[in-house]
Amino acid sequence: MSEGVWNIKEAAVDAGPRNMDNHHMKPVIHEIQGYAVVLDKVAFVTRVFEAEEDEGYQFNIRFVGEMRLAPKFPTRHEADLQRRLLIRALSGEPQG
Repeated sequence: MSEGVWNIKEAAVDAGPRNMDNHHMKPVIHEIQGYAVVLDKVAFVTRVFEAEEDEGYQFNIRFVGEMRLAPKFPTRHEADLQRRLLIRALSGEPQG
């Protein structure tokens, strides 16, 4: 490589997430109803409640930046199960 010429691959800055030891962290994704939820962007998850207009049951996922996702399910059992799986993923528990 000649002097004054940059190799872009070497000069690129990696601003991806890192852990406490400055090692690269892969963003953890949880899928729910076709949505890919980036777990480190979740601010809180509500309890399961009955959706309006007999649309089944739902819980809300609030993200950093005031964005909200409200997945709805036909049965309370399915809504409870999906919420529990999300909570497990948020806490870092193995999923399988």
